[in-house]
Amino acid sequence: MTATFTPENSALLLIDHQVGTMQLINNIDVQQAKRMSLALAKTASILGIPTVLTSSQEDRLQGPLLPELKDILPEAFEKRVKREGIVNAWTDANFKAAVEATGRKNLIMAGVTTDVCLVFPAIDAVTEGYNVQAVMDASGSPFELSEDMSRRRMQDAGVVLTATNTMIAELARTGARPRANSSSSCCSPRFFHRSSRNRR
Repeated sequence: MTATFTPENSALLLIDHQVGTMQLINNIDVQQAKRMSLALAKTASILGIPTVLTSSQEDRLQGPLLPELKDILPEAFEKRVKREGIVNAWTDANFKAAVEATGRKNLIMAGVTTDVCLVFPAIDAVTEGYNVQAVMDASGSPFELSEDMSRRRMQDAGVVLTATNTMIAELARTGARPRANSSSSCCSPRFFHRSSRNRR
């Protein structure tokens, strides 16, 4: 992957950040994963990056999407792709159509769990010619071993692994963007500081 990710050529895909699935994360602190996921969503909102949200079987143990996402990205939340038992989101026709509708070839992905919900769509997207960065601290797995194997598998397939603050810095590039002086902006030092603190 050689493409530079910018707000103008990238889309954010958040896969199964649901109240129930978040509780399956054990390889990193679940609250940290939640904070990073919401930081990505806020960045997309501020920088105007199209976002696709998807969930799986909200009426079961997976539960609804994180309610904070509705506040941050109300339109994307309303249009979220509700999958019924399809593990690999990339094989869901509605999800695929939503991604294609963004018109973007650079995909920022995070998913819960990494070893089930992120690894497959990330690899499939690369196979189909997309550039993919997987944000690992906004994702997570029940076991370190399965997380590690999924990371290796993604890297071998050409997925670039990254972290939230690195991704935000790549997208922001400069503090001179509109709203960059706002204390809530992803381009300000206060944003980076807050993204590492508890947001409950």
